[in-house]
Amino acid sequence: MKKIILAAAIAAAFTGTARAEDAAPAAKPDNETSFNAAVISDYRYRGISQTRLKPALQGGFDYTNNPTGFYAGTWLSTIKWTKDAGGGGDIEWDIYAGKRGQVTADVSYDVGVLTYVYPSNGLAHVGGFANANTTELYGQLGYGPAYIKYSHSVTNLFGFVDSKNSGYVDLGANIEAGEGYTVNLHAGHQNVKHNGAASYSDWKIGATRDFGVVTGALAVIGTNADKTAYASPANGKFLGKTALQLTISKVF
Repeated sequence: MKKIILAAAIAAAFTGTARAEDAAPAAKPDNETSFNAAVISDYRYRGISQTRLKPALQGGFDYTNNPTGFYAGTWLSTIKWTKDAGGGGDIEWDIYAGKRGQVTADVSYDVGVLTYVYPSNGLAHVGGFANANTTELYGQLGYGPAYIKYSHSVTNLFGFVDSKNSGYVDLGANIEAGEGYTVNLHAGHQNVKHNGAASYSDWKIGATRDFGVVTGALAVIGTNADKTAYASPANGKFLGKTALQLTISKVF
């Protein structure tokens, strides 16, 4: 969160000699929209590869009403796991809405709902699986560059049978390091209700840099997930192994 100091701008109102870098930034419009697109070397979600350790294409759209803090958006990615599990489908489609704001001058909040849709996933007809489609409620508190977030499933979680009311705790920080760099730190724990062998913790250490034309991110990601529970049905490879991830993205 940035604090804006207006002393120079106020002085300029009387002297008429304000420098450009001292001027107050233009007010945000009431309604903002943006598009985003990315290519990623391995789509990891909560530390687990969704693409059999292979690259993915991703993109989305966001809308924000700045006076109220309400927002909504949608995002899509190519995936492999639902097809590998025998259910078919190769797309994840996320739909979300929520509200952001300030609890105090230094503490922010973000609450909302997120539905993960896997078109044509068919996992409900595969033995040992539930429908992959999942809905979660989430709440986040932020302080400076740090945050804590909790997500709670109100449906079965990503195809696990009898897993409603699973929860994910996410702790992290995105720390500005100068020269356009941001250090990204994350630790999380996924509890899968009634599926203890599928519960695990994950972590990430990375850096992001805005190059102007695109943004690049490089991270090391790992988990302590059970190698049997998270082995790819296609080739047996462990989907939660420690690995390097490269992302190139752009916001329009």
